[in-house]
Amino acid sequence: MARKDMMDLPGLTALFVLIGYLLGGVPFGVVISKAMGLPDPRTVGSKNVGFTNVLRVSGKPAGILTLIGDMGKGWVMGFAATQLLQDEWAILLVALAPFLGHLFSPFLKFKGGKGVATALGSVLGVAPLIGLLLLVAWIGSVAISRYSSGGALTAFGLFPIIAALARPTGPFILFSLLVTGLIVIKHKGNIERLWKGTESKMGQGRPG
Repeated sequence: MARKDMMDLPGLTALFVLIGYLLGGVPFGVVISKAMGLPDPRTVGSKNVGFTNVLRVSGKPAGILTLIGDMGKGWVMGFAATQLLQDEWAILLVALAPFLGHLFSPFLKFKGGKGVATALGSVLGVAPLIGLLLLVAWIGSVAISRYSSGGALTAFGLFPIIAALARPTGPFILFSLLVTGLIVIKHKGNIERLWKGTESKMGQGRPG
């Protein structure tokens, strides 16, 4: 049996999924804020553990480190899966695991962030060009609108369309739909505020 075939055994895939879920559950926003002597993001601002809230309440250094940590845990598992596994379903399950861990962290009583940075990291790991397109869409939308949530929703709203055009396989399209659906659900409050015109813009001190 070839080495990669052995790595596709269900038990090993399940192990990688567990590792990815636990890694995804590490709340870098909380860890970094505490390490830097800054407020716990769960208690200030929007009370979200992700990059945007940490950036708003604790400044650029903590925010950027949180972004790197949250994207990194998705990328590590996504990239590792492409190197160690062959089956597309198995690869995408492993890539999905840190995203789910971030949303439902076992270290935060199964609560968590909104998953945008971790999802971007996972996509960059398994499909770098598609991930770059999403990243450009996110950054471009934020640069124009100044809404972090709007940028995230724009990028991942495009994800299933890009997936259907650039990688039209059943597993990847399903992956894109699941990730996008969960991100939209997690941004329900942001969507309501965007509709009402009360959502905070990047650079504003108040939370969004």
